[in-house]
Amino acid sequence: MLIDYHAHVNFSAFKNDADDVIKRSLNGGVFMILVGSQINTSRRAVAMAEKYENGVWAAVGLHPIHLEERAVDEEESHFVPRKEEFDSVAYRNLAQSKKVVAIGECGLDYYHISKETSVAEVKARQHEALRKHMDLASELDLPVILHCRGSAHDPEDAYQDILKIVQEYVRAGKLERRGAIHCFMSSLSVAQRFVELGFYVGFTGVITFPKTEKYADIIRALPAERILVETDCPYLAPVPYRGKRNEPFYVRYVAEKVAEIRGVPLHEMENILFENTLRVFSRMVLNVC
Repeated sequence: MLIDYHAHVNFSAFKNDADDVIKRSLNGGVFMILVGSQINTSRRAVAMAEKYENGVWAAVGLHPIHLEERAVDEEESHFVPRKEEFDSVAYRNLAQSKKVVAIGECGLDYYHISKETSVAEVKARQHEALRKHMDLASELDLPVILHCRGSAHDPEDAYQDILKIVQEYVRAGKLERRGAIHCFMSSLSVAQRFVELGFYVGFTGVITFPKTEKYADIIRALPAERILVETDCPYLAPVPYRGKRNEPFYVRYVAEKVAEIRGVPLHEMENILFENTLRVFSRMVLNVC
């Protein structure tokens, strides 16, 4: 049994077969959290999760790229205007569903900042929105799912900024449920800092790609009880499906790679990963037991 804690079956890439994809995963022993990136995809995540008695949950939040006029669409095929401000009331109302187990995805994304805008102003808006997400998570006693992507010229800049904000909240006694840094693509030292702050570190199909020994070193070094696996579908399909549409069932390939890297039997690693996910997204326990 596994849980893909970060899936976007609520995105338009699955508009024709979302239920088939979900049922295929559930029948194969893979549960999932459907993660919103805007108010519309967050609403869709909740509605889809509520259709299933067990095995499907939701997270609601506003992805940082959607704070601006130019943003990547759900299928990343082209740029479209999707500007949205974080509406705490709307997201709070969505989070009242018993199926909502986290706030997010939210965070910082400097990679997609347009050269035509003020970088400082865009970063300030992202920081403000992230704080609003964290305030809501603290209020509702939910974990956060963090997105972080650095700029093209400095891949680590966003990670350093997000760590400062997370540390501020943790030191203030907020974010008691902590959360996960999703699709981790930074260094071991940064991963260890997140763990020190009580967070979990999520890995995608990227770790199955060639020339990714960097992530193998991180996975070996981190405590097993702080590792999570995810697909981030429809993106980042693992080998042997690289380049194709990803789906929650493929999280098995990510788990297999983690087990291989750490040198433990797959069934043992699956149990660890399953328990890790239940621990951070504790509201799921009510439905799993």
